[in-house]
Amino acid sequence: MTKIIPLSMLFTLSLMADATLESIQKELETQKQKTATLESQVKALSSASTNQSASFSQNAYLPDIAFILDMSAVTRDVNNSAYNKYAIPGFMDSTDTEILFNPNRGFNLNYAEVALHSTVNPYFDAFAVFHLQNNVFEIEEAYVITRALPMGLRVKAGKFRSNFGRLNKKHHHSWHFDSQALIYEALFGPDSLKDPGLQLQWIAPTDTYLMLGLEVMQGNNAQSFGYSENANLLVTYLKSSIDIGENISMLGGVSYAKGKNASANQTDIYGIDFTLRNQFDSYSSLIWQSEYLQREKHLDTSTDKQDGFYSELIYEYNNNYSGGVRYDSITKNETDLSAYSGVDTDNLNRYTVMFEYKPFEMSRLRLSYTYDRSKIISDERRSINEVMLSLNIAAGAHSAHDY
Repeated sequence: MTKIIPLSMLFTLSLMADATLESIQKELETQKQKTATLESQVKALSSASTNQSASFSQNAYLPDIAFILDMSAVTRDVNNSAYNKYAIPGFMDSTDTEILFNPNRGFNLNYAEVALHSTVNPYFDAFAVFHLQNNVFEIEEAYVITRALPMGLRVKAGKFRSNFGRLNKKHHHSWHFDSQALIYEALFGPDSLKDPGLQLQWIAPTDTYLMLGLEVMQGNNAQSFGYSENANLLVTYLKSSIDIGENISMLGGVSYAKGKNASANQTDIYGIDFTLRNQFDSYSSLIWQSEYLQREKHLDTSTDKQDGFYSELIYEYNNNYSGGVRYDSITKNETDLSAYSGVDTDNLNRYTVMFEYKPFEMSRLRLSYTYDRSKIISDERRSINEVMLSLNIAAGAHSAHDY
C-alpha cells in the first residue's frame, strides 16, 4: 500500500507535466503566428515607405529629353532671291514672306530642336520645346498640364499650339509632308496658331470618344488676328472618333476661332477635319486626312471671305516604307486683289507626291516632288517645280505622335 501511493503521485505529476508542456507548445505556436504576422506587416510598411521615397526622389523627376534635327537638299526652278519674296494673293504679300522650312535651293539646315518633358508632382506634368532656326532661338512651346482632374477635365497653361483643327497642333517633324498645308500658311502663317494662353478640355464619360475643348489665347498671330492690347483670341472645338469593324478608325472634328485683327475688327475662322485610317495589319495602313478652313476677316469698310482645303492620302507599306500624295487649294478668295491687276489669281493650288524611307523609328529620309501654282513672284503667276530630299533625325525620349 505504501508503494502504491508514491507511484500514483508520480503518475499524476507526469500527467501534469505533459499538460503543461502541451500548453506551452500551443502558446509558442500562437506567438510564432503573431510574430510572422508582425514581420509581414513590417515588410509591407517598409516596402511602401521605400516606394514612396523612390517616387519622390530627385532621380524620378529628371526630365525626358529629345533632340531633333531637320535638313534638306532642294532644287526648284526659281532662284532664291525671287522665291524668298513670293506672295499668296489675298493672304500675304511679298513683304510678309517668312519661309521657315527649305527656303533655299541647295542645302538647308532647317532647325535643331530640344524637347523636355517631366512629371512635376502628382498633379502636373511640364513640357518645353526649344527651337533654333535661322540662328534664332525660340521657345516653341512651354506649358504645364494637369494629371488627374475629376470628371474627365484637363487644364493646360503656358505657350502651346492650339488644338484647332487636325494639323495645327503637330510639329513639323511629325507632318507627312515637308511643306506646310497651303490653307494653313495662308490663314495662320508659317508658325501656325500658337500663343500663350489657357486650355480646358473635357472628355465625355461615354463609350465613344468625345472631347470638347476651350482655349483663351493672347491672339498674337498676325496673319489673321494680331490685336495686341489684350488677350482676345477664343478657340473652341469638338472632336470624336469611332471604330468601324476591327481595322478601320475614323476621327473628325469641328473648330472655331474668334479674335480681333490688327485693325481691331473681328476675324472668324471655321474648320472641319476628317481622318480615316484602315489598318491592314500590324505594320501596313492607309490614311486619308482632309481639312477645310474658312475665314471671315472684317475690315473697316469690307469683309474678306476666303476658304480652302487640303487632302492627303498616305500608304504605309510597313515600318520602313511609305508614300503619299496631297492636293492643296484655295477655293474662295473674295478680297481686294487690285494690287495684282492683270495677274491670274484664280485656282491657287498645289500638288505634292512623296516617298519615305525610315531605316529606324527615329530617323527618316523623304523624297518629294511639288508642282506649285499658288504663288506670285515678281508680279507674275509662277508654276514652280520643286524636288526635295529631306532628312530628319530624332534622338532621346520622345512621345508617340498622333497618326
